[in-house]
Amino acid sequence: MAKELLKKISIKEDVEQKVKAPIVEALKIAYDNPTYQFHIPGHTKGNAIFKDFKKLVGEKVLTVDTTDEFDNLGTLHPATGPIKEAQELAAEAFGAKKTFFLLNGSTSGNLALAMALTKKGQKILVNRNCHRSILTGLIISGAEPVWICPNKIEDWSVWGNIEANKVDKMLTENKDISMVWITNPTYEGVVSDIKAISLVCKKHGVPFIVDEAHGCLWNFNKDLPETALKLGADAVVHSLHKTGGSMSQSSMLHISKDSCLDEVAIEKALKLLHTTSPSLLLLASLDASRANLQSKKGQKLLEKAVENAKYLRKRLDQIPNLHQLKGDFGYKTDVTKVFVKIDGLSGKRLESILEIDFKIEVESASDIGVLILCNLGNKRSEFKYLADALEKIAENHYQDIYYLEKRKHMPMLDPIIKMSLRDAFYAEKERIPKSEAIGRISAEVVAECPPGISILLPGELITEEHLPYLNDYDTLEVVK
Repeated sequence: MAKELLKKISIKEDVEQKVKAPIVEALKIAYDNPTYQFHIPGHTKGNAIFKDFKKLVGEKVLTVDTTDEFDNLGTLHPATGPIKEAQELAAEAFGAKKTFFLLNGSTSGNLALAMALTKKGQKILVNRNCHRSILTGLIISGAEPVWICPNKIEDWSVWGNIEANKVDKMLTENKDISMVWITNPTYEGVVSDIKAISLVCKKHGVPFIVDEAHGCLWNFNKDLPETALKLGADAVVHSLHKTGGSMSQSSMLHISKDSCLDEVAIEKALKLLHTTSPSLLLLASLDASRANLQSKKGQKLLEKAVENAKYLRKRLDQIPNLHQLKGDFGYKTDVTKVFVKIDGLSGKRLESILEIDFKIEVESASDIGVLILCNLGNKRSEFKYLADALEKIAENHYQDIYYLEKRKHMPMLDPIIKMSLRDAFYAEKERIPKSEAIGRISAEVVAECPPGISILLPGELITEEHLPYLNDYDTLEVVK
C-alpha cells in the first residue's frame, strides 16, 4: 500500500514538474490530427519534396513544416495563441517584461532596435567590435555611431572589456549621445562590467542596449556571468541558436522589466522585417530550447557543459606550449568559451590540423588561435579526445605556412571616420583594385563571419594597416 502511494506521489510530482512548451504541444496536436491541406507550404507535408532531401531530414519534419494561422497555431504578428503564450513563458524564464521571437537571428533584433529607437542624425555610442547587423541598422535609420574602443588584449589580438569610466567620459564629453549600445560578451567570451555601465547610463539619462547574443545561457547557471537583463539593460538580444539549443536562425529580443523603451515601435519594426510566413519549426525550436533550459534534464546538461569546460581548461593548463584566454588576466570571461593558441602555430593552421588529422571542427580560427565552444550537447569523452588532440599537436612541430603569408584575422584598429555610415553607403561609388585603395574612403561593410565584426565600415579611411586583414579581397568598393 505504501509503495503504491509513493508511486502515485512520484507520478504526480513528474506531472507537476513538466515544463510547458505551447508551440511544441500545438504542433504535436496538429501532427496527430492531420487535415487535407490546400494552403502553403506547397510541398504539402513533404509529398512534393525531392526524395533525397526527404530521406535526409525525415518525413515527420516535413509534415510539421508549416506557418502561422493554420492548425490553431496562432500568429506571430500580432502574437496570438500558442505563440503568444510561448513568448510570455520565455519572458518569464529570462527575466524580461516582454520577449519577441526572432526568425532571422539576432540580426533582425538589432535591426528592429535601430529602426525603432534611433533616427537620422542621432548619435549612438557603439563599441568598435559590434556585429555588422548593428552597423546595418544604423545605416537604415541614419543614426551616427560614436565609436568606443574596448581594451585591447594585444597578446591575443582580440578586443577585451569596455570600462564604465570610459563610457562615462564619452557621455560627459558628448552631451548629444542619446543611447549606449554595447556587445557583451565578446565573441571570445570576454565580459564587461555591465552593472557599472548601466549605472553610468542611468546617471546620464540614456537608454542602454546590450547585444548579448553569445550569453543566452547565463540566466540558467550560477557559474556563468549575470545576464544584462538583471544588471540594468533596457533591451537585450539573445542568439538561442548559437548556444541555447534552438535551430539555426532563431533568436530572442527581450525588453527589461523596468525599461521605458517604446515596445510598440519595436514590434512594428519587427513586423516590417519578419517574413509574413514564419516557420513554425523555428518558432517551436525557440519554445523547446527555453523549455529545455528550464527542465531538470536541461539544467543537468548545462551543469555538465560547465563542468566539461572546467575539465578542458584544467587539461589545457597542463599542456606545454599551449595557452588559453581566461579570467585571471585582469578581466572576466565566460568559462564555456575557450580560446586557445599554440606556440609556433597560427590559429588557422591549428584549425586545419584539428580538422584534417583529428576530424575536430572548432567554432572559428584567427591568426592567433581557435575558439572552442563547450556546448550543451557535447559529452565528456569528446572533451577528453579534444584535449588529447591538442596535447599531441603541441608536442609536435608542425610547419606553419600561414605566418609566412602575413595574414591577420581580427582588426585591432581605431577607425578613422571621414563620412557618416549612411552617406558613405549610399554615395556614388566605384570598385577599385585593393592596391589602389589606400587613402580612399570605404563605401561598404567588409566583415567576415564568424564573428561578423567589421574590418572596414562605410565612411572609414582605408589605410595600409588594413591590408593584412584583406588578403582574400582583390577589389574594394570606395566612395567615388
